[in-house]
Amino acid sequence: MSGNTFGKIFRVTTFGESHGKALGAIVDGCPSNLSLSEEDIQLQLNRRRPNASDLSTPRMEKDNVTILSGVFNGKTLGTPICAMIQNEDIGTSEYNVLQNIFRPGHADYTYEKKYGIRDYRSGGRSSGRETIGRVIGGAIAMKVLKEKNIIVSARGSYDLSKLANENGDVDFDNVNDSIGGIVECVVKGCPAGLGEPVFDKLDAELAKACMSIGAVKGVEIGAGFDVTTMTGSENNDQMSSSEKFLTNNAGGILGGISNGNDIVVRVAIKPTPTIAKKQKTIDINGNETEVELKGRNDICIVDRVVVVVESMVAMTILDYYLQNKICNIDNL
Repeated sequence: MSGNTFGKIFRVTTFGESHGKALGAIVDGCPSNLSLSEEDIQLQLNRRRPNASDLSTPRMEKDNVTILSGVFNGKTLGTPICAMIQNEDIGTSEYNVLQNIFRPGHADYTYEKKYGIRDYRSGGRSSGRETIGRVIGGAIAMKVLKEKNIIVSARGSYDLSKLANENGDVDFDNVNDSIGGIVECVVKGCPAGLGEPVFDKLDAELAKACMSIGAVKGVEIGAGFDVTTMTGSENNDQMSSSEKFLTNNAGGILGGISNGNDIVVRVAIKPTPTIAKKQKTIDINGNETEVELKGRNDICIVDRVVVVVESMVAMTILDYYLQNKICNIDNL
């Protein structure tokens, strides 16, 4: 399967399936002599794990990370870093019913059409657990960026009203549906000049990075779709003599290159596709049927996706930061 590696200089390759033996990442291009421990990565992985929230899946994986290579005496070696977690709470028998049925909203049908085979245990490689490798790469990227005073942070928002009963309350024990929401990510301290013109614009790569997350169905930078309601004079970010922008409708990026403002990215997260409602579908022979999914799934994944969005944005910014070091002789 191709398409498992992200980045040009700071390169992250993820591996593993939802209910396989392990998941993880190989990170190449990380500078040497960076202080890095398993705890640095674990702190970020813990943010991705299910928590005590009523919105989270009851599947309880510890997701304890082990660094297998690339770190010695607490410092990175400049060689590939391999880090992984072992799957524990697998419980695959509940997925046997899905062996010959395509779940609505999942990648079952498209994987079957492309490869002629699929891991039906909660989607295998298309499962949200694939993001563990992204968070590993993101944790390392954020540690490097912090050394340069570049901070990546995100927050999520969602509306529970669609799940409320006639009294306006949400009975989480009997919710059969799911909701999506928005994650907004802000990069502070990013210098002007990162990005490439034309096809490899910084905003284009950020959009690609975020859209590669399975749950994301839309991305906007800065004012995003609101620019369609603005005039040019309203949308343009005017400047002062101190080279500061008076507004930030561009979201910190002009001509595909960072302008020194905060970079602002918002992503649309779809509702969790696994829901306990009967839905129409087909089996692998094309016969119409119905499916009612009762696996251990999240009502809303927005809170858990926050760190994944941060990770993809951080990896993108770091990759362009490193690329920028070789684009101008004054940087060498």
